[in-house]
Amino acid sequence: MRITKRTNIAVRVLMFCAANADRLVTKSEIAKCCNASENHLAQVINQLGQMGYLHTQRGRNGGITLARKSDDIFVGDVFRALEASVPLAECFADVDNTCPLVDACRLKLAIADAAEAFYQHLDKITLDSLVCGNDQLLDIMSSIRCER
Repeated sequence: MRITKRTNIAVRVLMFCAANADRLVTKSEIAKCCNASENHLAQVINQLGQMGYLHTQRGRNGGITLARKSDDIFVGDVFRALEASVPLAECFADVDNTCPLVDACRLKLAIADAAEAFYQHLDKITLDSLVCGNDQLLDIMSSIRCER
């Protein structure tokens, strides 16, 4: 299973916000620290805001912060929401499915079961557990290091 770039960036954004929970963070800070384009970040931040994970404040003193406590954000929920529209294989796609085996193939069921097991594992992981006590990550995502 391969995670989309959007989901990867979304989790980085959430971790950055959790690591800097005491203040509003900016898109440019996240871009520098997480090696992502501001353009792509804007789309991801907008989507995370619509999903209720981020609160965005516009204007001169604006920025981004978590809309929920980090221990109330489960990685499995984030992955499911962002990966739901991405078919795991051609046979999972409603359109563009040219597989002649789709009606008889048991592999599709096996893949679906494996994906569900993957998500169930991530359901146990909170954003807080990824960030809290992770001194190396906190050092990387601290405002001092990212401004360099």
